[in-house]
Amino acid sequence: MNGIKLTESDEEKDLGVLINKSLKPASQCSEAARKANIILGSISRAFHYRDRYVFVNLYKTYVRPHLEFCTAAWSPWTEADSNCLELVQKRAVRMISGLTGKTYMEKLIELKLLSLEERRERADMIQTFKIIHGFSDVNPETWFRKINHNRVTRMANDPLNLEIQTSRTSIRNNFFSLRVPRKWNSIPQEVKQSTTVNIFKRSYDKFRQYP
Repeated sequence: MNGIKLTESDEEKDLGVLINKSLKPASQCSEAARKANIILGSISRAFHYRDRYVFVNLYKTYVRPHLEFCTAAWSPWTEADSNCLELVQKRAVRMISGLTGKTYMEKLIELKLLSLEERRERADMIQTFKIIHGFSDVNPETWFRKINHNRVTRMANDPLNLEIQTSRTSIRNNFFSLRVPRKWNSIPQEVKQSTTVNIFKRSYDKFRQYP
């Protein structure tokens, strides 16, 4: 192009997300974990006494956003990629002083935190709610298919339920529009009929019994 030879690239960054030629999120997960670990290390060196209030707020503000940025586009589905992200939060939890919980999950309950996997699922449901109810400027039919309500089935009783689609490939099955309908359909109808995003968040958290 203009006398310059174009080179091949295995991955490119688009709107802050690394897109690999394999379409797998491993590169994005490792890069997000790398950035988050660097910031976590800086915070740990600056604060020698790490109480559960100040240190957790620092973690939420400066570290966790790197682990969750745009996860609807790259949510990991392999255990290796999920662990790559979760290890950062486990490291942060270990740094906090005065926790009595023995296991990672017990400490999360004590801190009123969710695992990153739970937060990614929550983010998926919030984004689905925004798309279906018009809070996101996209056409819902581009992403989802509504269930055929001419057939009398249990799933057709709720007008907000979505058709569950499958694919032969794991990449396609874990794409946003295919991975969320089953979990979305499991949410009570009154939660899905929330009138605002904030009401949906509160109702969803209550349904899932999140802190």
